[in-house]
Amino acid sequence: MKITHLLPILLPKHAASEALSQDIDALRQAYGGEVISLNPNARLPIPLPRLLFGFHLLGRLRRMAAATDLFHFWSPDLFAYPVLRWLPRPCVLSLTGEAGTRRPAAGYLARFARVVVQDEATAARLREWGAAPAVVRPGVDLARFTYSPPPATGDFHLLMASAPWTPAQFRTKGVDALLAAAQRNPRLRLTFLWRGVLAEEMAQRVAAAGVAGQVQVIDAVVDVNQVLAGVHAAVVLAETGSIVKAYPHSLLDALAAGRPVLVSRAIPMAAYVAQTGCGVVVEAVTPEAVGAALATLAQEYTARQSAACAVGRRDFSQQAMVAAMGAIYQEVLSTRRKAE
Repeated sequence: MKITHLLPILLPKHAASEALSQDIDALRQAYGGEVISLNPNARLPIPLPRLLFGFHLLGRLRRMAAATDLFHFWSPDLFAYPVLRWLPRPCVLSLTGEAGTRRPAAGYLARFARVVVQDEATAARLREWGAAPAVVRPGVDLARFTYSPPPATGDFHLLMASAPWTPAQFRTKGVDALLAAAQRNPRLRLTFLWRGVLAEEMAQRVAAAGVAGQVQVIDAVVDVNQVLAGVHAAVVLAETGSIVKAYPHSLLDALAAGRPVLVSRAIPMAAYVAQTGCGVVVEAVTPEAVGAALATLAQEYTARQSAACAVGRRDFSQQAMVAAMGAIYQEVLSTRRKAE
């Protein structure tokens, strides 16, 4: 089986610590294949719009008929990239964010041999639009994570590992709200895992907020299990579900290590957190909402942590994700052979 993975984003600088790269790497180890970014903007002085992504690679993609059995396109939203019409082999779409409220362009979903989503709410929306998506939860390599008791200090220590890609995301991903919450609560400590992007701007914001003594920014590949051992919980905030994965990997890592989570209501994983009690849902990306969620988590910490320990290693196995995607690949290839 030869799978070619296509991305509309630039390849990350710290691929080993980036969630989507971890998913793709696990699938490549199991089924082979390569990764291609359709985004040309790393080498251009003026960014091209998404409508033009991939056309600089069109010749290469069309020559890949003999080098690949199918394509797997990973996208955070349902933007209709025109280049996908010209692929010489069937294509699986993985929607890693929410579907949104706007119906995609006519025929877009039907273009794919299979559509895969991460949560049932997103699947229900796509069914309303005539698709028949498969639901495959993401997974983490559980062997990388072990439980250790939370730090016995008077401070409450949060980890955020969903760093912004753009300056606007300091607001939309809640970095600004977390820094403001730290200003209001001197017992709150924050650790941010960074991606090699916007590190200087982050340092400026921490200094401007006057919370340098409460904040650590780690801009390097690290042992996440070791970092989690030093915190009480992990957090991912987002104003919309389209800018992060439906199930952010950093939160799955935390659950695998027995740490409860804080997650924005806008992120599909919030329904799972509310149902299982493995953390607290943050109602808005504001310092006030963050403070309220932190207060609830601190007050109910023992119960929330126990729930995290119970579900994290049960529900999010990377091995299960790889097997489920392998079954989808085989289904698509079997259909293609019968058609031929």
